[in-house]
Amino acid sequence: MKKGYLRIWMILLLGGLFIGCDKTPPIEDYMLDGDIIFDPSLNNPDQYLVSAMFPNPTPEDLNKHIILAAHGYTASTFEWSEFQEWSQDSSKYRISQVLLGGHGRTYEDFKASKWEDWLESVMVEYEALEALGYKKISLVGSSMGGALLLELVESGYFNSHVSPRNIFLIDAVVVPSVKFQTLAGIVGPMIVYSDSGQSREEDMYWYHFRPQETINELNELIRKVQRALEDGFSLPPDTNLKVFHSKYDPSANSLSAVLIYKGLTRSNGDKIDVQIMDSDIHVFTRLKLRTSLSPLELANQQDAFQQMAEKLNQ
Repeated sequence: MKKGYLRIWMILLLGGLFIGCDKTPPIEDYMLDGDIIFDPSLNNPDQYLVSAMFPNPTPEDLNKHIILAAHGYTASTFEWSEFQEWSQDSSKYRISQVLLGGHGRTYEDFKASKWEDWLESVMVEYEALEALGYKKISLVGSSMGGALLLELVESGYFNSHVSPRNIFLIDAVVVPSVKFQTLAGIVGPMIVYSDSGQSREEDMYWYHFRPQETINELNELIRKVQRALEDGFSLPPDTNLKVFHSKYDPSANSLSAVLIYKGLTRSNGDKIDVQIMDSDIHVFTRLKLRTSLSPLELANQQDAFQQMAEKLNQ
């Protein structure tokens, strides 16, 4: 009986964290969720995707290292704008900022998307670069973007494609820190959408409202990656992987890094590289629009950027 009461209490508590009555959230015009603001890569792909920037690459272009940057759940290409700006003077590599499928559009578009749609945009750009003749390609994923890249590797995708030189994971979500997120399937129809509680400035680049359907998709992706890591799998030949993870990440538990380290190896059986950052922010490489930044947070971002750049410059 006590367990029954506890379950009911948890559901009621969870219901207080989500909106369960009105199926249409109160979307304002300044939000990414609405009909006015869209991710700029949709109208100007040539400013974000290397395949669109250089549709007829020269031999010099093809000699450059390309890194595909995948953002996180509810986010947009904005999440990797700082790395793009930091790297603008590089002569050896270019960044392709990929907008995940279903993202950067209206709330209804996001609501209708599946995690497979989110991943598809990464594959489309990867194959476009491959078709143009690029051989030096790497990938970086933040938050859910990291989970998508792990799924891409485990699926065997690279068995029939050019192996990526490097994969970098920034606070990849494999074990969520927010435990109630995994209960979405239990509460079911009570949950219509959740409110991120983020600032008005952030509303231009991240969805303010998170549809229940997408939370379920995220959970499905996470469970799939967890099972794969528990079974164990390997990276493609000649692919390096580096995990960067905030020690006190409020969204992606640092156990995510442990599970990746235990479940993923290089093709020769060697262990992958993991670096735990002294940080309490999620996606520590994105500092724009955050308040009260400390010297340590700035140093963490620069450390990760520098390490990635060194690999891409090789």
